[in-house]
Amino acid sequence: MSDHDLSPEINFWGDTPEQDYFNLKGITGSKSYFKSPRGLNLFTRSWLPSPSSSPPRGIIFMVHGYGNDISWTFQSTAIFLAQNGFACFALDIEGHGRSDGVRAYVPSVDLVVHDLISFFDSIKKQPKYQTLPRFLFGESMGGAISLLIHFLDPSGFDGAVLVAPMCKISDKVRPKWPIDRILITISSLVPTWAIVPTEDLLEKCIKVEEKKPIAKRNPMRYGGKPRLGTVMELLRVTDYLGKKLKDVSVPFLVLHGSADVVTDPEVSRELYESAKSEDKTLKIYEGMMHSMLFGETDENVEIVRGDIVGWLNDRCGGDRT
Repeated sequence: MSDHDLSPEINFWGDTPEQDYFNLKGITGSKSYFKSPRGLNLFTRSWLPSPSSSPPRGIIFMVHGYGNDISWTFQSTAIFLAQNGFACFALDIEGHGRSDGVRAYVPSVDLVVHDLISFFDSIKKQPKYQTLPRFLFGESMGGAISLLIHFLDPSGFDGAVLVAPMCKISDKVRPKWPIDRILITISSLVPTWAIVPTEDLLEKCIKVEEKKPIAKRNPMRYGGKPRLGTVMELLRVTDYLGKKLKDVSVPFLVLHGSADVVTDPEVSRELYESAKSEDKTLKIYEGMMHSMLFGETDENVEIVRGDIVGWLNDRCGGDRT
């Protein structure tokens, strides 16, 4: 899949044109394509504080989750962070959004990690960003990918915000025996086959009923069954991460809802307890589900946002002036 039309037909916020909406929010947004070292065209976005405001106090490199993309509700968090003085950058990973690849097929998470590092490095070397604190931000699968980036570039970032990270696929949605054995057997033959039996994760992610239709209107959303190769790769990566939690050394904030049945809040607790990071914070939100930054009540979303920006502010010299 490759869609090089940079003008989305609709936006999650309604009929306001994108640039007009960004202006109303007091930020600057841009979008383009990045050619990865392996030749993929990857769709990218930036969300920056308004040029009329103070210079950015930090850079946030954002990684979306499985089946998601950076052009729908994911933008709401980036816009909020830009309003609070942070320069945010993200790309649609292979097989997602407007980037190259078979939709929702991730043949190698390791290659995705290298794509992201290459893109992030291209931002870091720009003179105006070289001296700023650098943070990773990952949601769900993006949280796992953020930790893999940290392992490959342990000194490249000053912190990480991990939102419901997929450090282990919950047993509640993991294929059961003997189905898992069958899937492993045939995945090497037909890795792109979209057949893995699971419910639509959207229903398990979003609590507020009125917000579900908004999520479903995303033209780039993948709502089909997971592809065999993607599931096997995510199982491999999360099994690996589960054994590496003790090696995490980056300062981090991990946030999780206690009612999350997609990724396991107990694994976030294990990450917090096991990691050798000297600066680490755990937030477990009672009753919240997987989509804490969109699918909860507006009041809950604001609580989580406030905790994130507070943590970032504390590591960038305090509140924005």
